[in-house]
Amino acid sequence: MMHGLNPQQQQAVTQAPVHTLVLAGAGSGKTRVLTTRMAWLMQTQQLSPFALMAVTFTNKAAREMLTRLQAQMPIDTRGMWVGTFHGLCNRLLRAHHRDAGLPQSFQILDSADQLSAIKRLIKASNVDDEKYPPRDVQRFINSSKEDGFRPDDLDEFDPHQKMLVGLYRQYQEQCEREGVVDFAELLLRAYELLQRNEPVRKHYQRRFRHILVDEFQDTNRLQYKWLQLLAGDGAAIFAVGDDDQSIYAFRGANVGNMADFERQYAHGNVIRLEQNYRSSAHILDAANALISQNKNRLGKNLWTDSGEGEQIRVSEQASDTLEAQWVVDEIRALIRDGWARDQIAILYRSNAQSRVLEHHLFSSGIPYKVYGGQRFFERQEIKHVLAYLRLIHNPFDDTSWLRVVNFPTRGIGARSLETLGDHARQYGISLYQAVPYMSGRAASSLQAFVELIHRLASEAQVVSLPELIELVVHESGLLAHYQADREGAERLENLQELVNAATVFEQEENFAGTPAGRIPEAVPGSVPETESGLPALAPMSALGAFLTHASLEAGDNQAQTGEDAIQLMTTHAAKGLEFDAVFVTGLEEGLFPHDNSIGEPGGLEEERRLMYVAITRARKRLYITLAQSRMLHGQTRYAMRSRFLDEVPEQHMKWLTPQVRVQESMPSSGTSWGGGAFRRGSSWQGQQGSSLRVNTPNFSASGGVVVGDKHFRVGQGVRHQKFGDGTILNLSGSGNEAQAQIQFRDAGMKTLALGIAKIEIIAG
Repeated sequence: MMHGLNPQQQQAVTQAPVHTLVLAGAGSGKTRVLTTRMAWLMQTQQLSPFALMAVTFTNKAAREMLTRLQAQMPIDTRGMWVGTFHGLCNRLLRAHHRDAGLPQSFQILDSADQLSAIKRLIKASNVDDEKYPPRDVQRFINSSKEDGFRPDDLDEFDPHQKMLVGLYRQYQEQCEREGVVDFAELLLRAYELLQRNEPVRKHYQRRFRHILVDEFQDTNRLQYKWLQLLAGDGAAIFAVGDDDQSIYAFRGANVGNMADFERQYAHGNVIRLEQNYRSSAHILDAANALISQNKNRLGKNLWTDSGEGEQIRVSEQASDTLEAQWVVDEIRALIRDGWARDQIAILYRSNAQSRVLEHHLFSSGIPYKVYGGQRFFERQEIKHVLAYLRLIHNPFDDTSWLRVVNFPTRGIGARSLETLGDHARQYGISLYQAVPYMSGRAASSLQAFVELIHRLASEAQVVSLPELIELVVHESGLLAHYQADREGAERLENLQELVNAATVFEQEENFAGTPAGRIPEAVPGSVPETESGLPALAPMSALGAFLTHASLEAGDNQAQTGEDAIQLMTTHAAKGLEFDAVFVTGLEEGLFPHDNSIGEPGGLEEERRLMYVAITRARKRLYITLAQSRMLHGQTRYAMRSRFLDEVPEQHMKWLTPQVRVQESMPSSGTSWGGGAFRRGSSWQGQQGSSLRVNTPNFSASGGVVVGDKHFRVGQGVRHQKFGDGTILNLSGSGNEAQAQIQFRDAGMKTLALGIAKIEIIAG
């Protein structure tokens, strides 16, 4: 059983029955240690299989633990308490449903069912769902439960909070009537059962003498309290985790639980698993150097005896398009050299980054799979916009009509749509054509939708494809809908990326300067022919061609999917996985680390932990890529190199491209300095209200703006006495009235008057 375990692993496995914290670094064999610990406790007859509880965060991890345990010793694992927090709480509540105040056959609501129940409640209560969006109410209820709070425990400090608490109370009563519980309720109800029912609590405290917890850094406040109740004064908690891989604060994970456990229970009894069996020394030393910048760590240092390995390959390209093309070219070379496709992964900080990567992989015929998510053109918000575009192109498209006629909500109910469908079937016409046959309030709402489509179709005759998409996002209500959603920032980023995709498509297909809805006129006297001598296909508008392009890329093409494919995923989704070759893309300030995290307490440290996770996914070869410019709303924005690159010692990196200054490569593909993008007086907002509008600078004859004896240009490196070093992203005005939008490395985005601010040019 102990064969092949290193001394620290053996120490953890054979630890005495006392509270123990195991700091298990990435690739240090923690799953093996956990299962071997369980087998050792049973084989040495220190306890029976039924006196042990093991808690994991995924069903997959629980199944793997049981499979490994059965491989180590002959044992019937069916009666063992090994599972997720929610799974074990469900088991506890099923056994004691009367004590928990639940019917024997209580049902569990998944997230979608819970949201539907909340929508039903809001409608029945005549509450304004725009002021109190169902998703916001759902988040409020779940976060309250995860903090251990019932409605009576919450303060009603203003009318808005009072309404939320009231809806929580009504929702709780509704669930009680219907005999259902949501996921957050499983844990809270199980905690309350143990807290108030001493006989039940004492029974389980006597039964479980050893409690093993995997991924302890991901526990939230209530999960930790539940474990404390279950352990009581007799059980020994064996907590395994890595505070350097705590990246789920947005889900309620509390990295502080590890330090609290060490202080309250382990009392210095900490075992560090630092030998890594996955990566080479260059990769590990880079990860160690990076994470050492974080404060308040419990502390460990990964090492390996497998040799130095290869340096980290770093590539800096002029634009995101060139970055994606470089990645794809390198992947082609890896495949030619015999690397397995499913052992090559591309990681990105933001889901929106996948679009340009997917486009180049698709165009190159390289199979790829988006792990734990959807491909770009299959994402909900993208399909919504495409449905509007299809109706602009062809209003008789019933499928697109049904998708967006009431999204965002316009008060068009299911019964009205059923009646509309009856009229369409009766007269053999489309839903669009059936609207005049409707009457009453529904007719007004449907007619307003028709007028919206007509208005957008008229605009398509005068504006470009990217401008049309922006119009759709604004005027359809999609922008306002996702702005009101606290988790809508990522969807907004994807919609912004759709504008970028349209801009690139226009340029590649020679539609630039042509209104989206117009079919380009043929040259008089010329009839294009195919190679067969037959007339060519009729020309298409930019809108029609783009819709075809999107459908082809989103299509179920078996050559582009399957198991033997390049793996694309966010850095969050990559946790727990490992690959032979890993590309970490987009290492720029504002992207990785992300702007939305930098301004939050502890946000930068979590971003650094996320980068640490990304680095430690690689077994043999690690690539880091960055772009000097990225497209946003069809215009180019310039970025500074991520601070994380500066935190990795140079000896671990091999630059494959010259470290060129940003301005040497300007302007790159997609720049449209000549005229501003179509805005209609509004700007897209990310989280924290940060405007993502791009202003068109007024250039001097030689480019940039001149203020006194200084010549400022977009992309230029500058230094400010208070804010430090930064990069000029946009310029506006002229002379002493000129202003610059500058991305500072430490101070974030600032707009400064160039005639007043004391700014030193440090590059270009």
